[in-house]
Amino acid sequence: MTVVISDTSPINYLVLIGEIGLLPALYRRILIPDAVLAELGDAGSPPTVVAWASILPDWIEVVLTAVEPRDSSLDAGELAAITLAESLEGDIFADYG
Repeated sequence: MTVVISDTSPINYLVLIGEIGLLPALYRRILIPDAVLAELGDAGSPPTVVAWASILPDWIEVVLTAVEPRDSSLDAGELAAITLAESLEGDIFADYG
């Protein structure tokens, strides 16, 4: 089974353009770190994204991810997604930010 791990940007933009349905059409399950969910639901995120993140579809799995700071140029979601991808040896890592 393909393991897909996503950062905030791909989900954010697919929600905004109304094409979030592409992800479950291509993959059965998408893993996101808890930090990515926090970014999607942040008050500074677009209202459409916040609303979507408040009721996640069953094909999204949130994974608690402990992160050790490595690079100050990356935000919390990016670091957590990279950490999760490394720990699970993900097949696909989506980060378009």
